[in-house]
Order: sequence, then structure tokens, then C-alpha cells
Amino acid sequence: MVWLEFFISAALITFASFQLARYGDVIGLRTPLGGMFAGTLLLATATSLPELLTTISAVRSGLPDLAAGNLFGSNMFNMLLLAVLDMMHTRRRLGRKTAEKHALAGSLTVLLMSLAIFFLVANLPYSLHLGSLTLGLDGIAMLAAYFFAMSVLRRQSRQPSSLQASADGSVQTELPENLPSLKTAVLWFAAATLLLVLVTPRMVASSGQIAEITGLGATFIGSTLVAFITSLPEMVTTVTAARAGADDLAIGNLFGSNMFNMFSLGLADIFMVGGRFFSAIDPSFLLIATMGLLMTVFGLIGTLARLERKFLFIELDALILILVYFGGMALLYSRGIAP
Repeated sequence: MVWLEFFISAALITFASFQLARYGDVIGLRTPLGGMFAGTLLLATATSLPELLTTISAVRSGLPDLAAGNLFGSNMFNMLLLAVLDMMHTRRRLGRKTAEKHALAGSLTVLLMSLAIFFLVANLPYSLHLGSLTLGLDGIAMLAAYFFAMSVLRRQSRQPSSLQASADGSVQTELPENLPSLKTAVLWFAAATLLLVLVTPRMVASSGQIAEITGLGATFIGSTLVAFITSLPEMVTTVTAARAGADDLAIGNLFGSNMFNMFSLGLADIFMVGGRFFSAIDPSFLLIATMGLLMTVFGLIGTLARLERKFLFIELDALILILVYFGGMALLYSRGIAP
């Protein structure tokens, strides 16, 4: 029964994710902020809602490892999507014309992920008590770092070089005639969000039971199965944007989603009952957190380095991302089934 509950809830989340990606994409395309900022902030926030809702639900259900595995696993999966996009562009390198715009977004993503790893290692015992609410200073720092990153990106997006590169950065020229209106997109987006809010707690609960039944543990289940399901909006939106030639939107969505995942780490601390979220995360997550950081660094280097070497039909940087991802999953599996 638990497997049936999981698959039904996963199917509903998948449906909602596709609608979220489709209409979140429309909202992003109709937002006059430029492809880079629309992808990094608007679309990344929209497509990361499943991760956020799953994290909150898991924390409130007493499953902090499932929450952390979902976020760190999603970081790795997002960078795997960057390799997939690279393979889709067989005639030209992905994002080469707009690479400099994403250098800042990628660097800020690395900063946030590095902070998360630091707080996992340091395990700082400092908290802020507000009545019955206890907030760890590490969680507060993650929230502050995210808002700082967004303010920096917003300032950059106002520069003419980010807003007026119609040949490679603006997706307004790529809009089809039958694109839904902004009002329609907002209504569908709200409906998909409501469905996620209702269904996500059931998926989290069944995932926790599956982790116990299979003996794989919340670390592995959260970092693979749950992370894949909650990353479907990123996958759909990114591939769709890339096919439309909106490289700004595609790359910005991936880096922005990783930043939002780190924001969700800090937000989870607010919903954590009886302690700090970072102190409740199993130390084994240092492995997957570090793998996600390495993949993000490789993705940033690959976007900027203009490498043209191929191994068979795969670019060298894309191959590295694929090897690191599946190598990390193998290491996590070997540790997840350990007694």
C-alpha cells in the first residue's frame, strides 16, 4: 500500500510539476527582466517549489535527513541537466554568448553551497530564541546570504548589457503567437502550487516508510528518488527553454535553483521543532553536499572555459559532470545500505 501511495502521489506531483514548469516559463518569458535574471530568480523559484514544500513537509514530519537529501540531491541533478543541455547543443556550445552573465550567478551559487558545507562541518551551537521559536544562526546566515545574492543579481540585470542583448539574451523574440496570457499562466501556476501543497506531505510520508522498508535509509531515498521527482520542473523548463534558444533562461534556471535550494536549507530551520536543522542533519550528507559543490564548480568552469574537446560525442565538461553524478550516487548507495 505504501508503494501505491508513493506512486500515486508522485504521479500527481509530476503532473503539477509539468504545469508549474509550463506556466512558470510563460510568466518568466513575459517578465521584462531579461533572460538571465528571469531564469535565476523567477523561474528558479517557481520550479523549486516542490523541493521547498517537500523540505518543509519532511522537517515537520521529523525526517530532516529526507529533507536534506532532497535539497542536496537536487543540486547534483540540476548540474547533471547542464550536461544534458550541453549534449543537446551539437552545433554550438551551450551559453557561450551569454557565459559572462552567468559567471556571477554561478559564483554566488558556489558561495551559498560552500556556506552550507561549512555550517555542516562547524555545527555552530548558536541560536536565536524568539518566544517558542528557535532559529539557528547558521540558518539565518543562509537566508541572509541568499537575499544578498538576489540583490546583487538584480543590480546586474538592470545593466544594459544584460537587458538589451536581443540576439542571445532576450527571449521576447522567441515567443510563439499562441503563448498563453499572463493571467492564464498565473491561474494555472496557482492551481499547480495548490496541488503540490496538498499532495507533497503524502509523498514525503510514504518516502520515509519506503526508506525504512528497503533499508536504504532517508539519505539515499531523499537524494535520489525524491530529488528526481521534485526536480522535474527544472528539467522540463530547462529543456524547453534550451530548445527555444533561450540559453539565458535555461542556465539561469539551473544555477538559480541550486541557490534556492540553499535558501530552503535556511528556511527549514524555521519549521524545525526542538532544535536546529543543521545539527539534525546526518554527517554523511557532507559527501553529497561536496559532490554537488564540485559539480556546480565544474558546470561554471565548463560554461566559461570554451572547451571544444570531445570524448566520442560528449563534450569533456559534460562528461565530467555525468561521471561525478553517477560516481556520487554509487558512493551514496554503498553508504546508504550500510547497517
